[in-house]
Amino acid sequence: MTGTPAWKGRFLEVHVAPHGSSGQWEYVRRANGVAAAVILALTDAREIVLVEQFRPPLGRPCIELPAGLVGDEKEGEDPLASAKRELLEETGFEAEAWEDCGTFASSPGMLGELFHLFRASGLRRTGRGGGHEGEGITPHVVPLASVPAFLDAARARGCAIDTRLLIALPLLPA
Repeated sequence: MTGTPAWKGRFLEVHVAPHGSSGQWEYVRRANGVAAAVILALTDAREIVLVEQFRPPLGRPCIELPAGLVGDEKEGEDPLASAKRELLEETGFEAEAWEDCGTFASSPGMLGELFHLFRASGLRRTGRGGGHEGEGITPHVVPLASVPAFLDAARARGCAIDTRLLIALPLLPA
């Protein structure tokens, strides 16, 4: 059931929906029903490609899998096309092979957002990455064996760690 919009901005909407016998539930949705594409990008050298970006809701940078909105630049864009575009924009990599890992809910108690998770392999760097001007995205290429130490060091610098990265870790090859 979709709630009633209580507020709508350019990118987000706050909704209120009936819940239980007499209560209500407040949650956030992306405006216009936009979903996200998230990429688990793996190099042939057994490295994972991550991004670091300042996130205003957290007030600090966050280590994340590369990701972006589906259809934010072209209405009706396919999730895989969005994933390919976002991987190149954010990291400078293109992938030879893509695997659809499914659609997931981000934080279903608070967000009405779904994301499509893709695994990308056969990577080759064809650009510089960093996203669009002003996004401040820093790509990181981390050996799989070093991911725990990399995340510990990022936390020590004050970075948050996106839960989608933790969900993706079991998908990494042994």
